[in-house]
Amino acid sequence: MKMALIIPVRNAGPWLGRLLPALAAQTRQPDEWLVVDSESGDGSAARLSAAGARVVGIPAARFNHGGTRRMASELVRAELLVYLTQDAIPADERSLERLCAAVTDDAEVGMAFGRQLPHHDAGVLAAHARQFNYPPQSRSKRLRDAAELGIKTCFASDSFCAYRREALTAAGGFPADVIGSEDAYVAARMLLAGWAVRYEADAAVLHSHDYSLLQEFRRYFDVGVFYGRERWIAEHFGGASGEGLRFVRSELRALLAAGQAWRLPEAALRSALKWAGYRLGWHERALPRALKRRLGMFGAYWNQETIQ
Repeated sequence: MKMALIIPVRNAGPWLGRLLPALAAQTRQPDEWLVVDSESGDGSAARLSAAGARVVGIPAARFNHGGTRRMASELVRAELLVYLTQDAIPADERSLERLCAAVTDDAEVGMAFGRQLPHHDAGVLAAHARQFNYPPQSRSKRLRDAAELGIKTCFASDSFCAYRREALTAAGGFPADVIGSEDAYVAARMLLAGWAVRYEADAAVLHSHDYSLLQEFRRYFDVGVFYGRERWIAEHFGGASGEGLRFVRSELRALLAAGQAWRLPEAALRSALKWAGYRLGWHERALPRALKRRLGMFGAYWNQETIQ
């Protein structure tokens, strides 16, 4: 099965020194390599083109997490689409090979996402978030697992994810305009269509974020907007409250284990801000558009005339 590697970028320069050598070392090389560049001003497009990528530029104002990935899928011909973000660095030379095999070796798998390990300079909280969400055990998830896993059934990440085109088409493709979480959207649609979603822990990238308190609030505002507008996901898979409490307890234990008990108040505040951001995002329809543009991380989403 031919494979296309698709990377959306904007000012990727800080990462290319590590990303390009890691991609060149992969045992599985893409048959097509597409980069969608959103008006980078740091020479990223030229460097990626010189490395062998086909670079397509779009205005930054037109970027949309779902719509841009949908457009990219229509610009390549391969039957296996691997999406990677610019700050996700393959952890070893077989990362792409193993991720692709997770789809091609099982005809029931519609998409597979890899493990995300913290960057070497990640803080305790950033490292814990990756360890909590990306365990060392692989698993294939199906709709019947919703009773056990709840909202985690459709958890996925296209920071490093392979999609079978047949399954992506059956699921309706990437949504044209969502504020984010397009990966969870597609995973949920695939599960409802009878496909399996695979978490492949043996295929890994280095990818983590050390968010500030304000960034945590803004990120969860966007998450709340997504799930508030896509309420069919909670109807089929359940809400996120139980998983959130489990994460908070685990985060507190991680701080204690690291000898950073003095940060427990910060962790409590961080959790409160996540909850407040999520709830505010869930009820965003009562807020003026100008305010919503300031509250979230993806303010450009609210500039679209089609968004009510």
